[in-house]
Amino acid sequence: MDPIRRFTRMFRISFAARRRERLGPHDVSIVHDRVWLTDLDELRHMNNGVYLSLLDHARLDLMLRSGVWRKLRGAKIYPVVTAQSIAYRKSLELGQRFQIRSRIIGYDHRAVYIEQRVVANEEIYARAFVQGRFLRDAGGVAPIEEVGEVVGVVTADLPAPEWLSAWSAEVSLPSTRQPAPSDW
Repeated sequence: MDPIRRFTRMFRISFAARRRERLGPHDVSIVHDRVWLTDLDELRHMNNGVYLSLLDHARLDLMLRSGVWRKLRGAKIYPVVTAQSIAYRKSLELGQRFQIRSRIIGYDHRAVYIEQRVVANEEIYARAFVQGRFLRDAGGVAPIEEVGEVVGVVTADLPAPEWLSAWSAEVSLPSTRQPAPSDW
């Protein structure tokens, strides 16, 4: 996604979040958008990579409107995506209106899991599952229990579905302190 398009959308979401209704951390965030000409690939539908960038923006909306972003930054903690999987069902085309619906679906001992749906005409066009962890500005990982305390949720009350924890274990890479050679 080119920088102008990215920052235009990010500014719009940040600006709109201040005026939209507040959310709880576990509520569903809905972001409305439309397919731009610059979102298209050579087949004239939204490029797969654009979906991922737009999902980033939608997670920002959830964090801003729920107050989570302000609380995390106040504690000098920030979120990072550590894994994600997306399935595409239908193509979005130029000018088509759509929504991105985002919600936290659970926590495990290390991460938060978010489900995001790209919806047009009340039909799912794509669905993603995102694993996020939290890092400290000063370095290191913030434990999920601490993050829960900072944002005011009890993470143990919303356990991640078992299949998501299994998926996480299957797709995870070694720690940044360990080697991860590409040998093929």
